[in-house]
Amino acid sequence: MSQESLRVGVVGGGIVGICTALSLQEAGHTVTLIERDLPGQGASFGNAGIISPWSIVPQAMPGIWKQIPEMLLRPDGPAAISLRQGPSYLPWFMRFLRQSSPDKVKATSEAMQFLCGDSISLYRHHLKGTGHEDLIADAMYVHAFRNADAANLNGLGYQMRREAGAALELIQAADLRDLEPDLAHDFQAAILIKGQARARDPGRIGAVFAQKITQQGGTVLQETVKDLRPNESLWHVVTNTQTHVFDKVVLTAGIWSTGLLKKLGIRVPLAAERGYHVAYERAIAQLNNSVMDTDAMAVASSMNTGIRVAGTAEFGAIASPPNPKRIKSLRRVAEQMVPKLKGAKVETWMGIRPSFPDSLPLIEEFAQHPGLIGAFGHSHYGLMMAPKTGRIVADIVSGKPLNTDLSAFSAERF
Repeated sequence: MSQESLRVGVVGGGIVGICTALSLQEAGHTVTLIERDLPGQGASFGNAGIISPWSIVPQAMPGIWKQIPEMLLRPDGPAAISLRQGPSYLPWFMRFLRQSSPDKVKATSEAMQFLCGDSISLYRHHLKGTGHEDLIADAMYVHAFRNADAANLNGLGYQMRREAGAALELIQAADLRDLEPDLAHDFQAAILIKGQARARDPGRIGAVFAQKITQQGGTVLQETVKDLRPNESLWHVVTNTQTHVFDKVVLTAGIWSTGLLKKLGIRVPLAAERGYHVAYERAIAQLNNSVMDTDAMAVASSMNTGIRVAGTAEFGAIASPPNPKRIKSLRRVAEQMVPKLKGAKVETWMGIRPSFPDSLPLIEEFAQHPGLIGAFGHSHYGLMMAPKTGRIVADIVSGKPLNTDLSAFSAERF
């Protein structure tokens, strides 16, 4: 077992790469984080801010095939697919549907809990001493229903959470008004998922963590990685400006990881899933918790800058501009959820989630390329899974024995 200090390059500076760099530093390694943009300001920046140990329900659930047509055909539905790009996604969707069998859902849920279960404590660990500990706040996850009869604690997803140890509570309209006064009054019931937290500013967390990396002696570079080249026992990382040499490399570049891996003969079924948010200026309205509109599958949360409403799974080309129809639809959903937002100044955003068909990331050292570790494809759950992913990667790099089976995160599972 190696305990020596290694030179490690982390390629990709989203929240997964940043948390990985911090854990590598804790393990005693010399870290260089390489990101083409500002660290933590990509897909990590734009999420709904939920930090939940109970995000253990996969996207592919039993019976999902019945819901997909409505999701795609509804003008304000939670999913969309480009007609031009649609055929290229068919193999991915077939794999997605195969993941919805009860046995696969159970195994996936257990793997998700392994990655998400320590998320709150690990974030607080990384924030400790930065002066920005308040960027994480305790909160509940409020699943709000317009149809009270649909708020059923016996639903499969809620059963899975409860069996895993989550504390759930069903409340009716009056209690929901007391809990969230600015939420629209047409919501008639809610299921509360307790023991959660929310990020007050995900982008700021990324910036604080990046600063911590440099304060601890690490290097953060804003360069574009063009190639990864093994050279005897070392790795050369070729960027748009220079070539860096490392003992080991961790690939955390999200959807852009696939292009780098193809040059090494590795192909994985990673899809570009575009997500959107709309953000309304501060002080117009306030939510005390993260709230999901269960009809629109959109999540609203108050952040330091105002209320953000995030949602939509849009399958399309990476380089395509944001779809104005998706933005318009999400604005309509936001203003139906929180009526005080109508007419307020709004900012919009689109980012690309890297999604595997089973809602799980890839985390492994590639057997055919020793010294290259992949940690990407966290889908909707990157903010929650990032700290534990970083801990796992640090153990892999350090050569520590792993006390758990990581086969659920291997490329071989496909």
